[in-house]
Parts: sequence; C-alpha cells; structure tokens
Amino acid sequence: MDSVATIIWIVSFVIVTVTVTGFAGRWGVSAPVALVALGAIASFVPGVPDIEIEPDLVLFGVLPPLLFASAIRASVVDITARLDSILLLSVGLVAFTFVLVGFTTWLVVPGITLAAALAFGAVVGPTDAVAVTAIAGRLRLPRRVLTILEGESLLNDAVALVALSASITAIVSEVSPGSVALDLVLAVGVGVGAGFLVGFLIAAIRKRLESPVLDTSLSLVTPYVAFIPAQLLHGSGVLAVVIAGLFLGYRSPTIQSAEARIAESINWRTVRFLLENAVFLLIGLSLAGIFAEAVADSPGLWPSVVIGGAVLAAVFLARVLWVAMSTVLYRSGPAWLRERGWRWNNSIAVAVSGIRGVVTLIAVFLLPAETPSRGFLQFLAFVVIAGSLVSGLALPWVIRRLRLPPPNEMQEQTQRRLLMSEAQAAGLARLEAEAPEGVEDRVLNRLRVNATFLTEETEDDLEPEDAPRLKVYANLRRKMIEAERDTVRQARAEGRYEEYAVRAVLAAIDAEELALRATAPHPHDSAPKPEKTSGPARAAASATAPDASPATDGRDR
Repeated sequence: MDSVATIIWIVSFVIVTVTVTGFAGRWGVSAPVALVALGAIASFVPGVPDIEIEPDLVLFGVLPPLLFASAIRASVVDITARLDSILLLSVGLVAFTFVLVGFTTWLVVPGITLAAALAFGAVVGPTDAVAVTAIAGRLRLPRRVLTILEGESLLNDAVALVALSASITAIVSEVSPGSVALDLVLAVGVGVGAGFLVGFLIAAIRKRLESPVLDTSLSLVTPYVAFIPAQLLHGSGVLAVVIAGLFLGYRSPTIQSAEARIAESINWRTVRFLLENAVFLLIGLSLAGIFAEAVADSPGLWPSVVIGGAVLAAVFLARVLWVAMSTVLYRSGPAWLRERGWRWNNSIAVAVSGIRGVVTLIAVFLLPAETPSRGFLQFLAFVVIAGSLVSGLALPWVIRRLRLPPPNEMQEQTQRRLLMSEAQAAGLARLEAEAPEGVEDRVLNRLRVNATFLTEETEDDLEPEDAPRLKVYANLRRKMIEAERDTVRQARAEGRYEEYAVRAVLAAIDAEELALRATAPHPHDSAPKPEKTSGPARAAASATAPDASPATDGRDR
C-alpha cells in the first residue's frame, strides 16, 4: 500500500470512528459494541485491507496516551480512600483470574501447555474501564463504585502484563518462582520510581512555562517519557504512566495556568476519544486475520464453540467469585474491615462490570510465535472481548434492578456552594487588604458583588478613558482569584470537601481567569486579545469540569 493510500485509509478510519460513535450515542447504542461489530463485518469484505496488529506499536504507541488520559482525570484523593478495594481487584482478582482461567484453558484446549494456558489467563485478566464507562455512562452509579472501577482499570494492566511476561518466559525457557518474584519487584519498583521521577521533572518544567501551547505539547509526550524508559529498564511502563498521570493531575492547580489546564483538558479529551474508539474498531477489523490463523489451530467447529463458552464462563466466574469472597471478607472480617465494607448490591455492580478491551487485544499478540495454539488463543481472546462487551449491554438493566443510590445532587450542590463561598470570602479578604487608596467605588463595588464586570463591559462598550479603570479592576481581580485558588487547594489538602466539589470550583475559577486574561490581558501576555469573551468563558467551564469525577461518599456503601 503506497503512502497516499495509507493516508486515505487512516482518514477513513477516523471518519468511520467518529460517525459510528456519534450515531451510537444518538441511538442509545453502545459505541464499543457497534464499532467492534462494524469492524468484524468489514474485515471479511473484499477490498478492505488485512489488519495485522503490531503489538509493540499498540503497546508503545496507543496504550501510554490512553492510560495517561485516564490518570490525569482520576482523583488521587478518592483512589487513596478506596485503595484497599482497588488493590483487591487490580492485584488479587488479576492473580485469581490468571490461575482459574489458565487452568481452565489448559484443561479444555487440546495440546496446549500449562505455561501457554497461564499466559492466556494473564491476557484476559485486566478489565477495560473505557468500555464500562461507554456502556454505563448514562447511568448515575454511586461514586464509590465508579472510583473502584476506574482505579482497578488503571492498576490491573500493570499486574496482568507482569504475569504475562513471566508466563512468556516459561514458554520459551525455564523459570523459577524466585525469578518471577524478582521480576515483579523490579517491575513495580522501577515503574513507580520512573513515574514519580517523570512527574517531578515535568512539574518543575511546567512551572516555568508561560505558553499553553508549549505546556500542552509537553503534556502530549509525557506518557511516552514515562513509559519507554521504564520498559527499557525492565520495569512496568504502565505503572510509570499511571503514577505520572495521577501526580500531574493532582498538582495541575499549582503548576499550570488556567489557560494551560483548559487547553490540556480539551486536547486530552480529543485524544482519548479518538484512540479508545479507534481501538474497538481495530479489534473488529482484526477478526478476519485472527479467524484465518485460528482455523489452522482449532479442533473443529463444535469443539471450538464449547471451548470458547468454557473460557468465557471461567472469565466471568472468576470475577463473580472473587468479588463475592471480598464482600464476605469486608462484611464478616475484623472490625476495621467491616467499617469499610460495602453492600451486596454494590458488589454485584462491580462483579458485572468486568469488560475486556484494548489491553487484552495487545497482550494476546505479545505471545511468542512458538506458543502452542497461538492462533486459536488469539481467537479465544476475541471471544472474551466480544462476549464481555455484549454482556455489558445488560449492565444498565442490572444497575436499574439493583436500585443503587445515585450521587446526592443536593449534597453535591451544597458542597460546591460552601467551597465557592469560602473561596470568595478569601478573595474579598485579599481585596480589602491590598486595594490601593483612590480606587473608584464603582470598581470596588463590582469586585465585591460579583465577577461579571468584564463580560458586561467588554471592549466594545469601553471608552478610551475607561481603560485605567479596567486595568485596576483586572489587577485586583487577579489577586482575588489567586487567594480563591489557594483557599480551595488548602481545603483539598485538609480533606474538608469531596473531590467533585474541589474540581468544579477550580474549573469555575479557571474559566473566570481565562475570561479576565482574554479581555484584560496580564502585562506579561503578548498574545492578541480575542474579540469576545463570554462564550469562551462558558466553554472553558464546561471543558474543565469533570464529566463524572468519582468521589467517596459513605452513604454509597
């Protein structure tokens, strides 16, 4: 395929992805399921090029930005609060799936070795929160459930890939428990260390960048800066990206300007949308190639159907059993565990949300050529992905039947108002302390009452003699905004408000600062001023406000 044809196919790929996702959302259909189905059908159409997935290209090129985009949006506060539950799923459940599915595969697939079967268990171990969010995105799940599902998906990829690496080593050579333990320690240690190191370095650089374009450009390469060195040092690149993303996402209010945060948020939402949906289309388009290889290794049609059903059942059973055992442990264990226990309806929601996606696709193609029944294992991985996506269609029905309590809108609104009031009080205190003598009462009153001065009196309304007043207003308002943001950060550090309230208030402050910068630029700014500001300000607020930022809520238990 020549260069022009390649570009045409890439453009077509993006157009199809955007179109299908848009219509799926309008028709209430799961976008991942629609994309996989369309890709699977298209893969058998004459003229559609054969898709040969290069695992290293997807592993190094697609996975890091997807993980980073999720990590910077995740809440460190909420993940820390539910870390015990998240670790039970991301570590314990992956290990349980690794063993249960591995031995099931070894028993039902003719001629497969135990090492290859365990490798397949690692392949199907990690879940895909992107698919869960896409399928259940319209449902108002309890924030605790969302926190656990998102945290699980961020960390279980690293555990599964480490288990896969050990299994691949066992396929091609001898392996000992000691070497596996050493590899695990090395992967975690190097991954965590690399993640924090990259996070500190990028944060230090960002503090000195004044251009949002440079800041966003640096952000786009950050996942690769974390992933590649960690992988080369035999660590977990996945863990490095997640740690760096969580660190930078938490520190963003102190190391970035409002304009840079808004630009980064919009750009990463776009990157995440394109990559995560394109991957599901890629999964479908790979079916023809997978099917061709599976035919050579398969034991026949009906045996393949039975084997696929057995493996899919083992994947689902592993999650259900582990979540049930964990729930019993929380409800019947020591007092400190019972205090953190959760209800059975929450555990059912977690148990049915085990949808597989991009990592399973990548991992199965990492199996070496000498793996017994490699083509058939690739086909089984596709069956698991497709089966879990289809089962996910029932997730909205299950959630409704469980009658899970949605986030308390009144409580959330109250928290946001209280925090905003606290921030505004700090801004007013700064105004009273630093307002110079001789400032017009009109300016001071406007600052005290509200922050709509700039959007009501734009440049079109100002006379030349009004410019000094506008400059005074802008300078004082910047000082108030600085005090407001400091107060919100302090409230977050003290844990006095939920993370969703913190993010919403910070987004509102960022939007106003962007409007202030657009209408009355800072003296250090060199960029030209936009003509209008009220529209961009509202867009900025919606762009930076979290879609469904998870937060812990004790009543969601």
